[in-house]
Amino acid sequence: MSLRSEIKNKAEKLGYDGCGIIPFVPFKEYEDFLKERINTYPESKELYEPLYAFAGNIEEAKSIIVCIQRYNGYKIPESLRGKVGTMYLFDSRLSYARENRDKQEFEAYLTTQGIKILPGAIPVRWAAAKAGLGKFGRNNFIYSPEHGSYIVINAWVTANEMDYDTVVNDTLMSACNDGCEECIKSCPTKALSGRLSMDRGKCIAQLTFFGDELPDEETRSNMGSWLYGCDECQNSCPVNKGKFQEEKEFPLLSEFEEYLYPEKILKMDEDTYLNIVNMRFWYMGKDKLWLWKSNALRSIINSSVNSNDNKHHKLIKECRDHEDKRIRELALWGCKVLDI
Repeated sequence: MSLRSEIKNKAEKLGYDGCGIIPFVPFKEYEDFLKERINTYPESKELYEPLYAFAGNIEEAKSIIVCIQRYNGYKIPESLRGKVGTMYLFDSRLSYARENRDKQEFEAYLTTQGIKILPGAIPVRWAAAKAGLGKFGRNNFIYSPEHGSYIVINAWVTANEMDYDTVVNDTLMSACNDGCEECIKSCPTKALSGRLSMDRGKCIAQLTFFGDELPDEETRSNMGSWLYGCDECQNSCPVNKGKFQEEKEFPLLSEFEEYLYPEKILKMDEDTYLNIVNMRFWYMGKDKLWLWKSNALRSIINSSVNSNDNKHHKLIKECRDHEDKRIRELALWGCKVLDI
């Protein structure tokens, strides 16, 4: 059995849903798309420029091993449905996630086979498309035939030359139905405006993760009740219909769930944030409790508007005296839109 076949067999045994091996070539096409994005959305230039680092040369690089793995088998807690993006609920990077253990074991296996894994980042969605593991949807996600866009992609750049799979030259082959634009229509903030086009600065996921200031009032309203991330473009996609199975519980999520209730976040102290929430969402940064609180308050305000429910009016009013001026600004805006 060839080394390529052995690697693919190992990946399958570990639970990966697909594995491809392709030669390493700098992602010039990806770089061209970044330039196009910046030209189209110059106001988001600072968000796109760091991504050029993913397209360049990696010293010694000869090959790329790409694997995809589903995350659509986990149950979504009802309290967090429509509030937290599923990819972040079922984060495969967590040390106790089965997917993380699979990745660690796969990397150890590659090392025992004499494969040298190199540091450096590449655009994994583009690598998966080139390896034939999926196709791009209009919303920029990669879709596999079995699991739609509900997949995690891992890629390893190696210093070894290997036997390769056939590289897909038409990287931008579409997974979408002809003429379908449901993802674009469903995007609440209109970050999606065309096939493979996105204003990153308007994406709800981007807005809930990063930034030091509040979005404008129209954008706040359009962000709805999403607390962290967004699934609207995936949920509306016909190709994704019936793909989320919700078969089993994600480890420790039921114990952690209560810390993501918007009301609890608004009242959360620094110690709880640092020792519990930030331990799970470490990439948000230790200084982002204010952003979590602003996301929570905006989610509560928009939910109150949509439900015409006054149960949170007192809480919103109390936030007008919050120590953080951004939370105070949000509370005043909430009182205005709710007329309270």
